[in-house]
Amino acid sequence: MRNLFSPDDGVRQLKTVPTEFVELFRHGSLVVEYYKPDRIDKQQPHERDEIYVITTGSGTFLYAGTSMSVKPGDLLFVPAGMEHRFENFTEDFATWVLFYGPIGGEKI
Repeated sequence: MRNLFSPDDGVRQLKTVPTEFVELFRHGSLVVEYYKPDRIDKQQPHERDEIYVITTGSGTFLYAGTSMSVKPGDLLFVPAGMEHRFENFTEDFATWVLFYGPIGGEKI
């Protein structure tokens, strides 16, 4: 099983699919994708909890009525079902997306 991935892997794989995201890894409930939106982030709320780790570029993240600047290295958590999106991002913006846990999200 492959266990090392880089943003370059994501960029290469994105060139082979018609979407703005590509799945690179799956294990148990964990799914790791690489996401590079094209000018507009068209995401809808997801059924599972997710984590973003910004790899390149910068922008604004809208979440729960708040707006925050994001840059490479930033980690964001979004619970299942929560509306969110990236805006005003640079052309080189891209992020890891990690989905995990059950549909509906983890219960505390």
